[in-house]
Amino acid sequence: MKQAALFLADGTRFDGSGLDYEGLALGEAVFYTGMTGYEEALTDPSYAGQILTFTYPMIGNYGISGAAAQYPRACAAGTVIKRIARHPSHRSSRQDLPSWLVEQRVPTLLDADTRAIAIALREHGTIWAALAVGDAALASAEARLTAFARSATTKDLVAGVAARAQRREGPPDAPRVVLIDCGVKRAILRDLEALGVGVTVVPYDATAQEIMLHEPRAVFISPGPGDPTDLPQTIETLRALLGKRPLFGVCLGHQLIAIACGAATFKLPYGHRGGNHPVKDLLRGYVIITAHNHGYAVDSASLPPSLEETMVNLNDGTNEGFRHRELPVAAVQFHPEASPGPSDARLIFAQWLASVGIGT
Repeated sequence: MKQAALFLADGTRFDGSGLDYEGLALGEAVFYTGMTGYEEALTDPSYAGQILTFTYPMIGNYGISGAAAQYPRACAAGTVIKRIARHPSHRSSRQDLPSWLVEQRVPTLLDADTRAIAIALREHGTIWAALAVGDAALASAEARLTAFARSATTKDLVAGVAARAQRREGPPDAPRVVLIDCGVKRAILRDLEALGVGVTVVPYDATAQEIMLHEPRAVFISPGPGDPTDLPQTIETLRALLGKRPLFGVCLGHQLIAIACGAATFKLPYGHRGGNHPVKDLLRGYVIITAHNHGYAVDSASLPPSLEETMVNLNDGTNEGFRHRELPVAAVQFHPEASPGPSDARLIFAQWLASVGIGT
């Protein structure tokens, strides 16, 4: 075990031990409240540039399967875990979590007070941080963090995880949608294909003209990391597509469509990250339990008259969904493709595709 520590930009330090991989991670310190789903979280592109603290005290019990991964590699910059399971108990496990983190070169802090870290982040809000493992990394961590915090932005995060080449997935004769990739999860592609849809994936900076060349029946906008205002070209593309094709957005996609329609977004104090967020469907009058991973939200008060709020977060009242009053445009802030135990939200894609005459 190596010496390791998490340094917050306000001067707070949390000590512990590290795994065999020595290194330094710089990014936003955030926390995740789920009891399970660590493989999905660590490989979720929306965690790019973030140091992820798991609040549940034991992580890694069922190992790494590979099947749950949402991206070909780990996306989180670093991770903090109270206790890590070195001998997974589940038969589907292909590898234990500690060896996978070392293999993926993810700086990892163990034996830290994750409860205190979560409280600090709740009180302070999301903050720039450095996670150092090993003597060399520890010696330079504070100076590197000071320099990093002066100029750090989220502007390059989407470019680091989004596809640069177009690709087609699903049956060639299926109704085709274009998916704008801002950091798409494998589960979204899987769920769309399961609904009888063929998907053409295009980069986040594809123009409306390039997208229309594919003659899609609809356009999906994926989740992804960072601030939606970092993607003015994507917003302009969506604005140009309004009224030309049905649009549906998830998470970052939800925020991008909102801005394209004239709404505003804001940064949450410490974000929503976990699998236990209650969301009320205002149209149907029931509550669903949802999975979240985002640091920004749509300002409900800024929704233009053309947009109707359809869902709200019962924890803090933030917007969780809207639809256009005249056009086939809708979006949700949470992740319908994720099943954090309950599968309440899994019908969202099917319901929207049916509403625009697509899918099975």
